[in-house]
Amino acid sequence: MTRLIALATSGHIGLLGGAFLFQLAGYAPCAMCLWQRWPHAAAILLGVAALAGVAPRAMAALAGVAALITSGIGFFHAGVEQKWWDGPSSCTGGGDLSSLSAADLLSTEIADTIVMCDDIVWQLGLTMAGWNGVLSLALAGIWVLAATRRVTHG
Repeated sequence: MTRLIALATSGHIGLLGGAFLFQLAGYAPCAMCLWQRWPHAAAILLGVAALAGVAPRAMAALAGVAALITSGIGFFHAGVEQKWWDGPSSCTGGGDLSSLSAADLLSTEIADTIVMCDDIVWQLGLTMAGWNGVLSLALAGIWVLAATRRVTHG
């Protein structure tokens, strides 16, 4: 059980760390990218608590829920990127611009800082959001195993 918890926690550390490395490399995250990071952070904290002996089964189950949440957001985001469905109007190309002034619309500063959720900025077979969906779903499976594994004492 402890090894599974350590493996899943390490997986979330890797995915969250990878997201930050991409950001450091110049790939600014959109709003949905940022939403996907919070469940990873929660799973890491829950995993650390479980490894410290704080209700390991409950922490593993909650971390599994966090992994499913980020996986769901990742799959939804990948669908938005592929134009399979609409994303939130706050971060897709069809957003409401009525609150922006003419100067704001012409400003290159704002254009450089806005990252649209329906733009694909990196892809290796799948987009970053798609990879997050797949890998987080695998981590959710590991969390389920950790939460349901019987502890045997030799």
